[in-house]
Amino acid sequence: MRAKRGALLGCLLALASCDRDEAPTTGASARAPAPAAPAPPPPAASALPYDTPRLLFLPDAGDLAPTEAPFPELMPPTPLLGRCPAEMVEISHSFCIDRYETSLRDAAQHRTLSPYYHPEQTQLRATHQRWLSAAARSSTRLGRSLQVPAPPAFQLEGPFDVRATSERGVTPSGYLNLERATRSCKNAGKRLCTRDEWVLACRGQQGRKFPYGDSYEPGRCNVFREAHPAALLHGDASIHHLDPRLNLTEERGRPLLRRTGETSTCRSEWGNDAVYDMVGNLDEWIDDPDGTFVGGFFSRATKEGCDAAIQSHPAEYYDYSLGTRCCTTP
Repeated sequence: MRAKRGALLGCLLALASCDRDEAPTTGASARAPAPAAPAPPPPAASALPYDTPRLLFLPDAGDLAPTEAPFPELMPPTPLLGRCPAEMVEISHSFCIDRYETSLRDAAQHRTLSPYYHPEQTQLRATHQRWLSAAARSSTRLGRSLQVPAPPAFQLEGPFDVRATSERGVTPSGYLNLERATRSCKNAGKRLCTRDEWVLACRGQQGRKFPYGDSYEPGRCNVFREAHPAALLHGDASIHHLDPRLNLTEERGRPLLRRTGETSTCRSEWGNDAVYDMVGNLDEWIDDPDGTFVGGFFSRATKEGCDAAIQSHPAEYYDYSLGTRCCTTP
């Protein structure tokens, strides 16, 4: 166990590709664990610079998720002062934050973008084509059988721009780097949240460490899950973090990534309104030039609640676990 933890820490500190087979690296910093059994490698990726997330953070799996309740029915929220847009929650009479994690639409025509790809056309095309051929050579049965999601035709055929939306009951958009997260909020007339704003909103009106209370409770938020999607698809949690199928995986018949607002016990309460999934589901970029995302995603081994943060990632970094939400000042 110590050896495994040491290897994971080494990966965290090394400047290496998150998806090594997609963008191979050389030298002492590119240390990959030996595979359990030989398998044909997926085809080499394009040499495009943004195809190379440069810092590896390996999450662990943890708690068994309890049986999930049916998708909750909610009472219509009553805004505190009515100064925020309908899809946002007013926080401490000073700013507004999206009620749900960001899902992306085309800024010009409001068409829904795929949540399973980085929302830049050249990279999306390359990733889609790569996995159409590579999926069949995955090292697990699930990896060989799970279909590659098809992006909408308009994302493959013509230009598009990103606009953040906050909607209940949809798959939130992963695969965001800091630039795309920032741009999506700007195109919605909003901005990324500061660290102080995000933490304040997460703690709720009662100022608690977790959205639901002062102490960690397994299963209340969609974090520290019992499985890792890359391990399920590829037999190794450290590889292929750009595979568009990662957020389609399930464990014991339960999706690892949940729809926005689906985890009714993970709500940061403000008046009779609430902000959902600030802990777990997806990590969220915030406005920090040092490259920080917060909250933890579904398989991250954290029990830090609203204080959970990963720092020092380059702005171009992205993987399946990274999303955002927006703020604005009324």
